[in-house]
Amino acid sequence: MALAMGIGRFAFTPMLPLMIRDAQIDVAGGGWLAAANYLGYLLGAMTASRIRLDAARLSLLALLLTAALTGAMALPGPAWLWMALRLLAGVCSAWAFIGTSIWGLAALAQLRRPTWGAGIYVGVGAGMAIAGLLCLAGGALGTTASALWLQLGLLALVLALPVGAVLRRIDPEAVPRERGAAAATPLPRGATGLVLSYAAFGFGYILPATFLPVMARSVVDDPKLFGLAWPVFGAMAVLSNLGAGWCMRHASRLQVWAGAQLLMGIGVVLPSLWLNGWTIALAALLVGGTFMAVTMTAMQESRARSPQNPTAFVSRMTVGFAVGQIAGPVCSSLLLYLPWARAQGLNIALQAAAAGLVASAAWLWREHQKNSHLAAAV
Repeated sequence: MALAMGIGRFAFTPMLPLMIRDAQIDVAGGGWLAAANYLGYLLGAMTASRIRLDAARLSLLALLLTAALTGAMALPGPAWLWMALRLLAGVCSAWAFIGTSIWGLAALAQLRRPTWGAGIYVGVGAGMAIAGLLCLAGGALGTTASALWLQLGLLALVLALPVGAVLRRIDPEAVPRERGAAAATPLPRGATGLVLSYAAFGFGYILPATFLPVMARSVVDDPKLFGLAWPVFGAMAVLSNLGAGWCMRHASRLQVWAGAQLLMGIGVVLPSLWLNGWTIALAALLVGGTFMAVTMTAMQESRARSPQNPTAFVSRMTVGFAVGQIAGPVCSSLLLYLPWARAQGLNIALQAAAAGLVASAAWLWREHQKNSHLAAAV
């Protein structure tokens, strides 16, 4: 998870202000590169259950490809080459995320330790923090963006080696392989609302997850300061998983999901209303402190509602998430081209994202209450 998500997907966020500094790209171009990655994530989510590999082997293949694609970002443009690399990296990230979620949560279910699922998703925040610290150090030392991409690719390859050693020992027969059953599997109750809530999460978190260091750079141009935004974001993601695991021992998954989505909405909207160091720090804390908690609770909820074929519903949820996160940077980039919204395009997108997060949090809370009433009636 640290490699596929923390580096393969989210290293682009702390790299974007450095690429802008090196005049390789502008903010609008960064939005299109981000959208290409999220389109790849959508394609990966749609194809993961059709790959003729068990979940563990699919994850390993995705990790090795991610390392190569990350290092290849060191190549000079043109822009279409970077877009192709980011799209393929998105495909690999989805394969690794779905594959790891399936075999990891299945193993914990067999051990009757489902709350330990937080440990799996801690890797995402850890990878983000590591990538952010590397970019922070590189920015402070004046390292070029191209050199940093190569370093990130080498780091990803080093991280893949011990993962490969572990996955080689996994029995393929012990890993779920529910390929081809998606069409025949009925949707669980509340499936549409869950998918839409996860899509609202994708739209909401992706804007700060893409542009937070860029917003920080607009406040202070010192890379030693604006570069701190992403390591803080990643560190909070680590802590949020541990906190969510504790919360789920005292509340339902839907309650934890709803509360995290509401806090994220507050963090998303703050920099659009008052852009300063404090609001950027609060956004990093609130969004970084909730986005992996939402991911963990959503994946566990979807797996619990479709125990006979979790791959199909997890993939469907991931598709909804991918559509939402594609819409985020696309909307913000399109707004930058409109004369009436050029100065406030990102702020408008952030406010729309916050509204979606709050609305979905309300629906999730109602769904929890409905489940409680049904359980009481039984």
